Amino acid sequence: MRILVVDDTSYIRAAIKTALEVDNHDVVAVATGPEGLRAFDARAFDAAIVDVFMLEMDGMTLIKELRRRAPRLPIVVISGGIYGETALDILTTASGLTGVAYLQKPFRPEQLIAALDKAVRGAG
Repeated sequence: MRILVVDDTSYIRAAIKTALEVDNHDVVAVATGPEGLRAFDARAFDAAIVDVFMLEMDGMTLIKELRRRAPRLPIVVISGGIYGETALDILTTASGLTGVAYLQKPFRPEQLIAALDKAVRGAG
């Protein structure tokens, strides 16, 4: 699968890219929501992994834009810290979308692959 990874933390982005490539996926990893949209518009992707909290464009805005472009795109939503009301909003929004899996940082490579598989199965 070709997977778009959008996370503003470079070492996390690199770790996700490596884990997915070891699992034989083609990965494009970028740091911001606008970069993610440009990459998505430039080529076809089979799935996306999107961090929730980013500066230039938050993950939920990016997810809505990706879904506008590709309504059945499988998406894994990742976050390092979701607390309080913001957490409830994010999880409610994410759980209301088909083909979406949620993963809390830190996670192991096998958890990432499992979440990706769950999102792909849910989008089918």
